[in-house]
Amino acid sequence: MTYTAEIIGVGTEILLGSICNTDAQDVSQTLSALGINVYFHTVVGDNPERLRQAVEIARSRADIIITTGGLGPTCDDLTKQTLAEVFGKPLVFHEEEAERIRSYFRDRLNNMEMTDNNLQQAFLPEGCVVLENTCGTAPGCAFEAEGKHVIMLPGPPRECRAMLKTGAIPYLSALSDSQLYTHNIHVFGMGESSVEARLRDLMMEMSNPTLAPYAKDGEVLLRLTAKAHSKEEAEAMMAPALEKVRAILGDAIYGIDTDSLEHTVLQLLREQKKTVAVAESCTGGLLSKRLTDLAGSSAVFLGGITSYATQSKTTVLGVPEDVLKNNPVASRPVAEAMAKRAREVFGAHFGIGITGVAGPDADEDGTEPGTVFIALSTGEALYCREPLHFTDRARVRDFAASTALDMLRRYLTGRPV
Repeated sequence: MTYTAEIIGVGTEILLGSICNTDAQDVSQTLSALGINVYFHTVVGDNPERLRQAVEIARSRADIIITTGGLGPTCDDLTKQTLAEVFGKPLVFHEEEAERIRSYFRDRLNNMEMTDNNLQQAFLPEGCVVLENTCGTAPGCAFEAEGKHVIMLPGPPRECRAMLKTGAIPYLSALSDSQLYTHNIHVFGMGESSVEARLRDLMMEMSNPTLAPYAKDGEVLLRLTAKAHSKEEAEAMMAPALEKVRAILGDAIYGIDTDSLEHTVLQLLREQKKTVAVAESCTGGLLSKRLTDLAGSSAVFLGGITSYATQSKTTVLGVPEDVLKNNPVASRPVAEAMAKRAREVFGAHFGIGITGVAGPDADEDGTEPGTVFIALSTGEALYCREPLHFTDRARVRDFAASTALDMLRRYLTGRPV
């Protein structure tokens, strides 16, 4: 049986926009991994009548109802009371939970005074499965009533995530004998619409597994998902589709289930025992940051120079004066000279140079914002990508750094740069 679920976030602060409802994202990801279809997200304020309406609607269209928030000790924490009334379950005092709350104040809050209203959290629906709160005081609970499964989780994201892992997942796993298994296919150099157009026929003919594209940080993530009884069965189901996607998108795929483009590049450099150095202008050290964010990068990333001002390209990096005199700062010759000098200064196998105009205004040479040149020096050859044209400053910088990484990835894997 495939279960459907609705998630109800409880809290006026969500409706006012004071906080972001990250609980809904965490719960949805958890349910998807368990093969449970989430069809609705609902948010309701701290009002028992409106919460009652939301629950009545949810139980008319979902097998599983999960609430987040409203389990605390204050007068506006009314989730348990409201759901208990809707499903006809009296609240019962749990002495073991009361003692856990007392010990939390005593041991983890350094004997902070505990007011009596905190013990309201120990009242739970009769016959429920108690879900222990390992990060706070409010316990959660799960029960079945009228053919529906109801789970109540605390609102604070840290507490909600912990209870999902230790309580909700074991409870929900027992309901289904199948789970979702996923491969994340990472694509760079194609827009989402272009990827979708190439894969449309394949996606239309698929039902299990499924394939869906998502635009993410200047690249495209393809999520290949199969519902199966075991990982082995899922892999067998996904293998033909994975090969078809590889055949269609080819070099644009930079990794399967990898963390990032920079992770892929660093892994390739380690495998081939090669090193890289960078010289950056308009990206302002962003490429260096992305590489050094990863532990162990010092084995293959020798260093970077941020020669942001035009003068520093000569005085610090050592770009020949005639190159800067005879060409705009944002130009192919300057990018190539920067890449060559980065390789020479650090003694690296590869050098990358990035120069351009991130915007929002044109530079002193009149070069339009969004114009970027990215060069790769290998010691044997120089490669340079054509200018990029974007208008948003942050996007220009991010995409330029990613393009530089992709150029190196392509060279290291023997693909056209």
